[in-house]
Amino acid sequence: MNRHMVAFVCGRILLLLSALLLPSLIVALIYGEGWTGAWPFLVTMLIAAVPGLALSLRRPASTRIYSREGFVIVALSWFAFSLIGALPFLFSGAITCPIDAFFEASSGFTTTGASIITNVEALPHSILFWRSFTHLIGGMGVLVFALAVLPSIESDDVSIMQAEVPGPVFGKLRARLSHTARLLYLIYLAMTAVLVVFLCLGGMPLFDALVHSFGTAGTGGFGIKNNSVAFYNSSYIDYCLAIGMFLFGVNFNLYYLLLYRRGREVLRNEELRWYLGIALAAIVAISLDLIPHYTSATRLIRDVVFSVSSVMTTTGFAIVDFATWPLFSRLILLLLMFVGAMAGSTAGGLKVSRVAIYAKTFLQELRLQVSPNRRLPVRFEGRPLGSHLLTRVGRYLFLYIGVFTTLLIITSFDAPTFLSAFSAVAATFNNIGPGLDVVGPAGSYAGFNRLTTLTLAVGMIMGRLEIIPVLVLLAPRSWRRG
Repeated sequence: MNRHMVAFVCGRILLLLSALLLPSLIVALIYGEGWTGAWPFLVTMLIAAVPGLALSLRRPASTRIYSREGFVIVALSWFAFSLIGALPFLFSGAITCPIDAFFEASSGFTTTGASIITNVEALPHSILFWRSFTHLIGGMGVLVFALAVLPSIESDDVSIMQAEVPGPVFGKLRARLSHTARLLYLIYLAMTAVLVVFLCLGGMPLFDALVHSFGTAGTGGFGIKNNSVAFYNSSYIDYCLAIGMFLFGVNFNLYYLLLYRRGREVLRNEELRWYLGIALAAIVAISLDLIPHYTSATRLIRDVVFSVSSVMTTTGFAIVDFATWPLFSRLILLLLMFVGAMAGSTAGGLKVSRVAIYAKTFLQELRLQVSPNRRLPVRFEGRPLGSHLLTRVGRYLFLYIGVFTTLLIITSFDAPTFLSAFSAVAATFNNIGPGLDVVGPAGSYAGFNRLTTLTLAVGMIMGRLEIIPVLVLLAPRSWRRG
């Protein structure tokens, strides 16, 4: 373990966090919140900057980063961001309990959107901005952002980025890692800016458009109204956000291909076809189930399209309380929580690529039972999948089920019903936000005790980082020298 390099990179990350608090400070000044609104961010900036300077003042002699260091750096950075990012909530008095504040910050950076705040409209603009800005920071990845703006921490290894970018396969867009990160963020921020413009054209105030675009880009879902997007009662805004959520659930590698006029490769992308197919099938199935409960076809389609896009991309915005829908529709949404969107996007969940590989592997096993001598390789994206990748994908499912079950057992001691416990874990571990029953779109996570809240907060970080980095961080052998 190259401990000096781990400390150096984490120090740079803390300095970056200190700088990222500045926009919220500016918002506090713009909206006339005075010293009361400004000091929580000033003090937090200082708390992040002092250890950041101390850790990164001297560059280590050896700057090599391997997989172990990459995993540890990613996990430490995300916990540090969540812990320090919780301080403005505490200092401002928006949240009084440190564990609740950690939950809120973790939910923001992991783009989960689950909240313990029951009346967001009572919060000052600076805190509302910070909540949603954490979505924008965490959407593409804390470390990806750092690699984009701090190229001096770059290693010629892709270990850091590989540990943070979700999905079963990681592929560089460019030969140099900093180029990859900058290109990803250029696309990410450009799409966010376009969404801001479209929302403003629909009559949404600029501040509202900014924070909702941050939540959409990061597929997070923190809102600034108690009834979320339903407050605006606008079909234009609903469809803008629904389309935006769906587009941010697409693998950003595909946008790179479009940028360089390689549209045919995008059309041939198998994961994209699975993504579109699953979403369309869910929309049709839920719409058919809800026909008896709606008198307006346009309102039915609007509610279903928005809800499917929000849940599948693990964003969590809501225009209707889908927890009151019939059981079949709720079951479809619950399944979508586990599927998630595409690998390489800002969304959570298992990822469509893994689900597709699991389905193909299952069908392959059925074929082998019928024709044992006919052994065909499992193919994905037009290529046969090697045994190593299939083993990794299978192991991840095993880990996923194990961690999910552990979180569910702990949560079950506190939840009022099994549905509440199950959907709370599914919604936080898959980085969705709202679940069903007491944690549905009309509810919150405020009713859980401190142990459950802390458990779900850690679950959010584990889900966002796809488990492995956190396990590596906690493993004693990771810290041995050599």
